[in-house]
Amino acid sequence: MASDEDSYSPPLTVIVKFLQSALPFNSLDSRALYRLARLCRIDFFPQGTIVFQQGISTVDYLYLIQQGGVKSYLKDADDEISLNDYRGRGEYFGALPIIQNTRANLNVETVEDTFCFLISKDDFLQLLARHREFSQYFLRTMSAKMVKNVYAEFRQHKISTKTESGLYLFSATIGKIAKGRLFTIPAGTAVREAAVIMSEKRIGSLLVTDNDGKIIGIVTDRDIRSKVVARGLVYQTDVAEIMTAPVQTISSQAVCFDAILQMMKKRVHHLAVEQGGEIVRMITTHDIMVTQGTSPLYLFREIGAQRRVSGLYDLSAKIYQVVRSLIEEGAKANNITRMIAVLNDHILEKMLSLLLEEYGAAPLPFCWLLMGSEGRREQTFKTDQDNAILYADSDDEVKNLRAAEFFRSFGEAVIGHLVKCGYPLCPGDIMASNPKWRQPLAVWKGYFRAWCRTPTPESVLNSTIFFDFKAEFGAVELAAELRSEVLGYSKREDLFLMHMARNCLASRPPLSFFKNFVVEKDGRHKDTFDLKRKGMVFFVDFARLLSLKYGVDETNTMARLQVLGQGGYIPESLGMELVEAYEFLMQVRLVHQLHQMDGGHEPDNYIKPGDLSDLERQTLKEAFAVISRLQEFIKQEFHLAEL
Repeated sequence: MASDEDSYSPPLTVIVKFLQSALPFNSLDSRALYRLARLCRIDFFPQGTIVFQQGISTVDYLYLIQQGGVKSYLKDADDEISLNDYRGRGEYFGALPIIQNTRANLNVETVEDTFCFLISKDDFLQLLARHREFSQYFLRTMSAKMVKNVYAEFRQHKISTKTESGLYLFSATIGKIAKGRLFTIPAGTAVREAAVIMSEKRIGSLLVTDNDGKIIGIVTDRDIRSKVVARGLVYQTDVAEIMTAPVQTISSQAVCFDAILQMMKKRVHHLAVEQGGEIVRMITTHDIMVTQGTSPLYLFREIGAQRRVSGLYDLSAKIYQVVRSLIEEGAKANNITRMIAVLNDHILEKMLSLLLEEYGAAPLPFCWLLMGSEGRREQTFKTDQDNAILYADSDDEVKNLRAAEFFRSFGEAVIGHLVKCGYPLCPGDIMASNPKWRQPLAVWKGYFRAWCRTPTPESVLNSTIFFDFKAEFGAVELAAELRSEVLGYSKREDLFLMHMARNCLASRPPLSFFKNFVVEKDGRHKDTFDLKRKGMVFFVDFARLLSLKYGVDETNTMARLQVLGQGGYIPESLGMELVEAYEFLMQVRLVHQLHQMDGGHEPDNYIKPGDLSDLERQTLKEAFAVISRLQEFIKQEFHLAEL
């Protein structure tokens, strides 16, 4: 801490000129700048000075670097150092502990002789209170840096490394991984000639060009097997007749994880790599698996290779190891849940396809719906089933009777197989085995219309599950029509939205008036709180409420929040805070559950604050604090200020 003997007041003009060049001080008006300049002092710190000691130093000043530089770092229990970052001229340190009223959260050491302007704690807090833009800047940047540090700490302390090397999923770019050269053939080339070229070049695909040399499609060795050999076509058939178009592409700057997700979603094994608007090379699933070793693509291929439903039973358990590897590599929660959703979808789609081969074609077009966390693409481990069957309307009563019987038998079979795959039954019986949730389109429209027009407690409860539906398999156009109807209903029913808004305000996050965690006092979950019910649900309900009000056609919470922010439906600063806080809570939940599974326990949502580090607890409190701002926005948006 600076003393009066070691510091002095430089000329006002010097300080003002410097402040005008430094973010976010340059957002202050002239009057505020001169007032601040009169309060500033300057101090000198020789190279190697420890300005802050992590967890020990009190922080009475904000330090704004006028000349020189510092490094900030963390030390663990074994005195191992992890470098946080370097800061130089015009940058600051000390804001986070001042705002949170804690001791220094990092070690800060000068890397050269350094001069700093000093702004007292009280003066800095007054600036935050008086100047909104200034305050928002610090809250945004502080949140991003804090979350980065705490993610690293979670990985270090909660997950014991079981793999010898990282997967590079989030660091290696496609441009560095892709080894495949480009080989093209004209659209009029015979299939036989294409097969010869693939054999000679030892490649699995060829890009197809038109008369102008423009790439219009791709033909693979699989295309030749499935579309020519299996169907008995003559080998002189032009490749244009069997090619796949358009070619799926990916940027050379995308990371390996993005390529894996795209391949899995699109069901392709080859991607054309684009750079500067041109296709420059190819990347294949083989390239990624060779580079990554334990790639999720292995499990994806294993699922696709099954020929019997029973072969899928043990595969969902392998998702656990895929997620573990992703967390070790440094994946954020949104990436992890996207991967879990893709793998779960692939298991379900394979199961439904195999069962339809057994049952035969359905009497009417149908769509398998996912709801709740599955519909939002936010599954973690052991997510309960929430599903339904939506099928087409028909005036043919005989066909309707046949359809009802078919979907009864089919739905019950699917639910039973999903249980054997490790997906638990829904305690509320919201599954396709329940006849109420196997209905034609007209009935489903009636359900949603009634829920919107008669906002009973049961209707509001149903909105937390059914309004997040997503088409997973079959005639997805049926679900699209239903979604359009639902958005039309909800926007017109102000009373229904009002009840949903009140539901969002009905409880509070687990923090006391003095910002301490409120935990269970006794019972099985003593000294813990339910992270899902007491934390994450606020963000999910808020995103759903605003999406229904403004007709946002998204079901994923993160996607909803981003669309709401970009569309101007919520303040941009609030949108950023919500996204960061919600993703952090998801990360805490995933790491907690993985830690439980490592210990042979069933995963749950009960977090024990005593097991967290100081940094983790503080970040969790910051995430919960965002909920209060979320609820204040709801009060204003729906004129509920009296609550």
